[in-house]
Amino acid sequence: MSVTTVHADHAAPALRTLLPVWVGAAVYALFVLAGDRLLIDPDTLWQVTVGQWISDHHAVPTVDVYSFTMRGQPWISTQWLAQVMYAATYAVAGWAGPVVLAAGAIALTFMLLARFVSRRLSDSATLVCVAAALALTVPHLLARPHVLALPVLVAWAAGLIAAADRRAAPSWWLLPLMTLWANLHGGFVFGLLLVGGLALDAVWNADASVRRKLFLRWFAFGLAALAASCVTPYGWHALLASQKILSLGAALPLIMEWRPMDFGSLGAFEVCLLLGMGLALHHGIRLPLMRIVLLLGLVHMSLAQGRAAEILALIGPLLLAAPLARQIGGNEVTAATASPFRGASVAGVAAVLVAGTIAWTAVHRFEPHMRTSPVTAVTELKKLKLSRVFNDYDFGGYLIASGVAPFIDGRTELYGEKFFVDHNAASGLMQPDNLFRLLAQYDIEATLLRTQSAATKLLDRVDGWQKVYSDDIATIHLRKAGAVRTVEPAVSAKK
Repeated sequence: MSVTTVHADHAAPALRTLLPVWVGAAVYALFVLAGDRLLIDPDTLWQVTVGQWISDHHAVPTVDVYSFTMRGQPWISTQWLAQVMYAATYAVAGWAGPVVLAAGAIALTFMLLARFVSRRLSDSATLVCVAAALALTVPHLLARPHVLALPVLVAWAAGLIAAADRRAAPSWWLLPLMTLWANLHGGFVFGLLLVGGLALDAVWNADASVRRKLFLRWFAFGLAALAASCVTPYGWHALLASQKILSLGAALPLIMEWRPMDFGSLGAFEVCLLLGMGLALHHGIRLPLMRIVLLLGLVHMSLAQGRAAEILALIGPLLLAAPLARQIGGNEVTAATASPFRGASVAGVAAVLVAGTIAWTAVHRFEPHMRTSPVTAVTELKKLKLSRVFNDYDFGGYLIASGVAPFIDGRTELYGEKFFVDHNAASGLMQPDNLFRLLAQYDIEATLLRTQSAATKLLDRVDGWQKVYSDDIATIHLRKAGAVRTVEPAVSAKK
């Protein structure tokens, strides 16, 4: 055998194990190059501001210090660690910092997904799963705390699913992941629920002789995971805060990312769902009962709340990998073998990504999406030196970042269901009386609303409110006694 053949034999498996690295590198490059897209959500602004506050005060918030409507009311940030990380990277590199941090977390998420799926399925099947997952998660991939928790979600779920596949209990080494998750984002509660679902899967499919012992081991792990989730500055109160978000009731459907899935037009979710159903019918795929239950539960969550599509996209392939491998064929679960070739390849990819990041951030200036933010309007508003301003919901994050106390902002759990619903009904004029009730109840001095909103058009036609500034994005109305409406109400003459 020649030396060349020997090297080729060692290089081939090394190249195959590099698939997750290529996936991670490609995803990272994509999101760094399109980095401004990660900054389109106005909530990113207040997330960084809260992180700066935590770093400056060396403490986590326990009451609201930003709004004037809820100032002093109990409020905790279950995503404090992610906020500090975003604020720290922003302090070092400006907006390039949060972009690189978020892009790195997204890349790690898909690298881990590819790694775990490729241990069961072929490379082509793995790439299909990764592509589908990317298509479903893209709408919610933003420089916000949940993105930093996505790699933890994948690693946690993969560890639990691997244990269920072996009909064994999860490794205790997974518990630090739960602690990290609980400090990054409130979604850790789903991770706790996942323990129960996969425990049933493992016990259901185990031999009758070991079911009781296996159940006790999973139960013990579940209790340990619950305890690990309380290792935060807030202790067990973080669990209550997450529950408070889920109990917002009528407020949730009014928030875009919490709305049920819309099938009014063909989208990525519908395409992936139909293709998955078609492939399952064509190949006659059969799944274990509990995997069917878990998968249907994830689909239901995605249909009920659009933001849950990312959970289905990332966990679905992990649930399906082992059953599919047994039916359509795949890779054997083997430990990755270390080799100089593989190590050198990973180091080379990392070096290229670091160099590319430095070069790109040197010539490209990242900045939040301000075309829908009231930048000039807030500058004018500050000149008025007012403290009680009724603002559009989407303007709240920019107001916090600008040092102006908002009426409402993206911390919906702080304001509660009734307050949020009342504000939405007022600004949208679903209940016009609500607008004037809130303006009087909170002694509002001015309004900062979208120029095209129904409430803005109404105030144009009401005496006592003077329009002092307006552009294509926002309009300021100042409460002023004796002010005459700027637009006459339209009156149709009777014939």
